[in-house]
Amino acid sequence: MKTIWEKYCSINLVIRILIGLVIGTALGLALPGIKLGVLGDVFVGALKAIAPILVFVLVVASLACAGSGIGKRFRTVIILYMVSTFLAASVAVIVSKMFPVVLDLNLMEAAEGAAPNGIGEVLYSLVMNMVTNPIKSLAEANYIGILTWAVILGLALKHLAGQGTKNTLKDIADAATKAVSWIINFAPFGIMGLVFTSVSENGLGIFTQYGKLLAVLVGCMLTIALVVDPLIAGICLRRNPYPLVFRCFRDSGLTAFFTRSSAANIPINMALCEKLGLDKDVYSVSIPLGATINMDGAAITITVMSLAVANTLGISVDIPTAIVLSVIATLGACGSSGVAGGSLLLIPMACALLGIGNDIAMQAVAIGFIIGVVQDSLETAINSSGDVLFAATAEFMEWKKEGREIKF
Repeated sequence: MKTIWEKYCSINLVIRILIGLVIGTALGLALPGIKLGVLGDVFVGALKAIAPILVFVLVVASLACAGSGIGKRFRTVIILYMVSTFLAASVAVIVSKMFPVVLDLNLMEAAEGAAPNGIGEVLYSLVMNMVTNPIKSLAEANYIGILTWAVILGLALKHLAGQGTKNTLKDIADAATKAVSWIINFAPFGIMGLVFTSVSENGLGIFTQYGKLLAVLVGCMLTIALVVDPLIAGICLRRNPYPLVFRCFRDSGLTAFFTRSSAANIPINMALCEKLGLDKDVYSVSIPLGATINMDGAAITITVMSLAVANTLGISVDIPTAIVLSVIATLGACGSSGVAGGSLLLIPMACALLGIGNDIAMQAVAIGFIIGVVQDSLETAINSSGDVLFAATAEFMEWKKEGREIKF
């Protein structure tokens, strides 16, 4: 068994995932009745279970043992996250104006769910999540709360703990990282189960009924992923960013597409940052932070869906309102949860800016869940791969100033 496991692990992970994808697709079309989807459920469940613990111990250990001089990189990566998300919302406004979408809301029943009434409620929720009981935050995967308490505890230990305690913290963080590497090695089986479920349950029907809406959403997301984000990285690094962009897509975006959870993809992203040679003290904080506030895909979804409802109702959106909508979508996207469908319940918040009632807006949310197999999958892939892209860009900027060689 040890020999088989070593040979299995020696094969490139991406190749193994692609093989699992092909097998899952074939079985989903040929044998939709079998229970292969449980493999995907187990894989995503394991990632979601380990991610809160991983984030907490890594952040605590990193801050407790960190040296000086990493604050500037944190500021840079946060700026990159926010600029990218705002530009994503802006692109969504422009594309929605160029290719207006109209929804058939009369055929939809209002969806059930609790949506925030405005941006004030979203920000209030963010603040309250920060001060949630740390044990509850870990149990419920509340990453804002996890980061807040991990930072507080890490800074306290930095000043109070002795070297022996700091070494123990490093050992615990290394153990959590090792556990994650074991889970990631089972990714091909998890992806096989996830793609099997998507193919066997959804088929291709959603492309015919909501083709134009999906085309606008996918077009906006690909524009951000292949044009805007690389342009930002290229300006910052003053070199061709596409090798790094495609590396992030391959190693992060592929798994995020099928897990449909930025939170579940945190361990994947941290493993990629390690392969890129990034500073663990920095990425152990910036990656989970990115899973919370770097939400290009979510900003696009919120903007496109709310403007589609406005078009359906014949509401004209002028340029100043569109700019405000982009800001609201950016802030709202930062407050969306890093789980499947997390951005959809923020659509009514954006619709409220346009004077659209909650009952009508929630019908758009229902449509969002129908097309989620494509929309949410690509949204998560864009969000998660962007986390690594900008975390790496911020650090490579420092490397360039120091004269260090940058390899993608």
